[in-house]
Amino acid sequence: MNEPVPRAEPRRSAAVWALIGAAVMAAVDEIVFHQLLGWHHFYDRSTGSVGLLSDGLLHSAELLALVAGVFLHADLRRRGALAPAHARAGFLLGAGGFQLFDGIVDHKLLRVHQVRYGVDVTPYDWAWNLAGLALLIAGSGLAVRAGRTRRAP
Repeated sequence: MNEPVPRAEPRRSAAVWALIGAAVMAAVDEIVFHQLLGWHHFYDRSTGSVGLLSDGLLHSAELLALVAGVFLHADLRRRGALAPAHARAGFLLGAGGFQLFDGIVDHKLLRVHQVRYGVDVTPYDWAWNLAGLALLIAGSGLAVRAGRTRRAP
């Protein structure tokens, strides 16, 4: 009996790794800026206790996303459906998407927190958002290249 030949799933590979990328970037934000540097909490418009609770909820969400992403990745690998080039692109797109969403929506539109307090936030905002944009551009470039490589004979 012939086994079906596994087919790579580029979109799913990119989506799974975008989830992992967003979770990793959330973890970096939460660990570095919330815990180690103590620059802000996820929600800074209340008491310190509420800010700490919001950090715990963010940490729980990022861990759930990371675990879900790892299980989805394992499923892709088990079925031979992982498209590694698309996965790398997805990781950068997810990380950059989280960074830019946090910088624009959380920092500026909703104002749930700033990158840092007690200083001029302008250079921090530019650095934060440009880093997210750089990740998105790099991820987009990898996605385009992965798509072209896949179509090449």
